[in-house]
Amino acid sequence: MPSSYPQTEPRYRADIIAGALMVPESRLIADMLLRGVTASDWKDAIAIRNVLKLRTRDRANRVSKLIRARLETMGPELWKLVRDGTGSVANHATLAASVKQSRLLGDFLGMVVAEQYRRFGTSLSNKLWDDYVDGCRGRDPGLPQWSELTRRRLRSSVFQTLAQAGYIENTHTLKLQTVHISELVLRYLRAHGEEYVVRCIEVAP
Repeated sequence: MPSSYPQTEPRYRADIIAGALMVPESRLIADMLLRGVTASDWKDAIAIRNVLKLRTRDRANRVSKLIRARLETMGPELWKLVRDGTGSVANHATLAASVKQSRLLGDFLGMVVAEQYRRFGTSLSNKLWDDYVDGCRGRDPGLPQWSELTRRRLRSSVFQTLAQAGYIENTHTLKLQTVHISELVLRYLRAHGEEYVVRCIEVAP
């Protein structure tokens, strides 16, 4: 799959460990972005008032940083879909931003999950993930040597994301399902030239 990313940036990062789709939290962050809150108000909301309702300040900071990085790959029109959209619209809008921000997730969808659908496969597997991560080094020679724990945590986040987005039944069976991506989300992506994201998320029959 051709890359639409600057070659100076690393292709794969492990920051998706911080969480899966996190749609409720993404709605709150999208609202803050749309309101243009100041840096001090941002700190107050995340670290002091704990609007994300997470257990520790460090966790709140990590999650808010990841979600903001995801959403800022897109524009205000998509933020509104995240904040105001119905369940599936908000899910798919958040997924689109997640794919744009994380090539690790995007390439897994566009390469591995898509291939399973093409082969009429019925489920994913841990081995498919392990083989995929092994292959990532060939596409990104600068990839760090992730520990086994990191690889498992990355797999957990990616599989949770796929379950929340509807591609798999749950993280136990890993059974593949048909997904119909929201037309509102697809319209935004096509209007803004997000061909890579569209290819990655429109893999289900």
